[in-house]
Formats: sequence, structure tokens, C-alpha cells
Amino acid sequence: MKVQYVRVSGVAHDAWLVLDDDDVPVEPIKEFLAYCQNIERSPNTLRSYAHHLKLYWEFLRDAKLDWTSANVLDKIAEFVAWLRCPSAAPFEVILTQPQEAKRQESTVNAILSAVASFYEYHERVGAVSSNSLYRLQTMPRQRYKSFLHHITKSKPVLTRLVKLKEPKRLPKTLQPDQVKQLVDACSRLRDKFLISLLYETGMRIGQVLGLRHEDVKIWANTIRVVPRLDNPNGARAKHVEPYEIHVSTELMALYRDYLVSELGEASSAYVFINLWEGAIGQPMQYPTIAALFRRLSMKTGLQVHPHMLRHTHATELIRSGWDAAYVQKRLGHAQIQTTLNIYTHLNSDDLKQAYQEFQANRKERP
Repeated sequence: MKVQYVRVSGVAHDAWLVLDDDDVPVEPIKEFLAYCQNIERSPNTLRSYAHHLKLYWEFLRDAKLDWTSANVLDKIAEFVAWLRCPSAAPFEVILTQPQEAKRQESTVNAILSAVASFYEYHERVGAVSSNSLYRLQTMPRQRYKSFLHHITKSKPVLTRLVKLKEPKRLPKTLQPDQVKQLVDACSRLRDKFLISLLYETGMRIGQVLGLRHEDVKIWANTIRVVPRLDNPNGARAKHVEPYEIHVSTELMALYRDYLVSELGEASSAYVFINLWEGAIGQPMQYPTIAALFRRLSMKTGLQVHPHMLRHTHATELIRSGWDAAYVQKRLGHAQIQTTLNIYTHLNSDDLKQAYQEFQANRKERP
């Protein structure tokens, strides 16, 4: 089985198909992905759903199960075991040596979420009788309580039954000298500006690829992040409301240098376009960015990806004393709890510094 990218003439959005062993599209998955595309799910989400559901279909094939008749809840644990160790499950194989899990808990949960959404859709259209992956339960206990929590706390919500417990992992960040090393490793002003922009603003790579010149206000030192659905490179901003990000004069000076020295007379509304390879004059795409970061990783010896610069920016803001509400607005998070959960983390150096300050203050007391 395989996942096939499809470009339909006259349609701006990407499409994905899951093909079986005979290279025939799997109809239930095709219908579900078409539904997701019609409700304007992002191209990245569609691609992920296609790959996740391909894995589920391979499990059903190996276990000789039909997707409509199989009791999903009874078999989902076997599916999880198959994802973690495909060589052992669903067949009755006893391993004599401990095996390292092939996929992390977060990856398995993402796959299970795609499968659950798939069955939820087909339950609504009547293809399956029930979706046993969800159940109604009252609002679970949580630290953050909304303003109207006292009204909604007893309201039942849909909760997924099967979900692995994920270990807490701190977001990977870079030191300032490592960011400078990345910028210095760029041979083009365009790439230097792109790295600096990601680091100084915390923008997502989809927001950067969809950035247009009209969004950059040089005189005000601001960049307006505008969600658009018609970007030819498939870039998405993820959020639904536009917002502004204040930047430094140094970043704007780098943008001006890029305009004068490299962009020149190129007639494109987009800031980041292909200038030396690929479709010249067209907006850069995700694979081009991935190739750029692979080259930078090889040059510098740093294993980096674009989202790491977003993590770095947010972590530096939090450690410098920024209020979490300000960081939330700057990053474009819909909920402040997202900001708190991801970025209010402490490492051993933070604890050591705090304890040293405590000791110094205690010695100064009379």
C-alpha cells in the first residue's frame, strides 16, 4: 500500500489518496479525505491523515479484518501493539528479546486520533453503526478553569477511550550563539532573513511561506500575520484571526537589504520566492525549506528544524519575564493554557540560578 499525492487541474488545494496493493484507491479513506478537504482542513493535516490511515489499513489487512465489521475497540489495543512493534503484532509471536518501540507515544496518539475521526465521519454518514472509540463523560479535572467553568463542568463531552500516556518532553531550543551560527552559515540574504525572522518573531513556517510584501510595515516595524486559503504553495497560518508582531529595526534593515540586493525586479507578491532553483519567481514550498534546513544542519552540525526557532523565541520571552498572556498573543495561540503547557518549563540551570539568587538574598538579610 502507498500514499499518492494528486494534483487536480483547476483545483488549488492538494489531494491525497491511499492506494491498496493493486494501486486502487481505498474508497472509505478517499471519501473521508474528500470530506476533510471540503471543510478546509490544511494540506498538512490531509497528508498526515492519509499516512495514518494507510497504517491502519495495513493492520486490518494483516489481521484479516474488515473495517466495518470489526469491533474497533476490541482491536484497537492490538493496533497500538502493531504500531509499537510491527514484527510481533497482530500475529501471536513471542519475542525473546526486549524490543525498542518503533513509534513514540505522541505519534501513536496522532494515528489513533486520525482513526477515530475516520470512524466518526463514517458513523455520521451511516456507513458504520457505532463509533466505540469515544464515550460521553463529564469534564475531567484540570488545572486551568475557564471563566464559565461552573456552568460547563457537569456537561458531558466526547472523550477518546484509547490514548497512550505521553511522557513530558521539553521543547528543543537553541542558544543565541547557535542561532548566529545558523545565520552565518546562510550564503544568501533571503535565507539569512528567513532564519532571523523565524527566530525573532516565533512565526510558524506556514505563516512565513504565506507572508506577502503588503504584510510587512517597514515604517512601523511590524509584520501582520494574515491567514489565507489561496496560497499557491499550500502555506497555511493555522489560526483564523490576523494579528501583528512587532520586530526590531535590525530585522527590517535585513529585509530591505534582501529587497535591494536579491529580490530586485522580481514581480511577486510573496516575500520568500525561488530565485536560483526550482520554479523561479514562485513562492517557496515546504520541501524547499526542509532542504534548506538539512543543508544548514550539515554545515553547522546542529540538528535543527524551523519550529525549533519558534520554541527558542517563546522560551526566551518567558525566561526574560514576559507575562504568559503577552507570549500567547505574540505566538497566536488560541488558548493561554497552550502557552503555559509548552513553554513554562524549568531545566536544571534555571533551578540552579534561582537557588543561587535565593542564597544571595538570604545572606543579605540582617
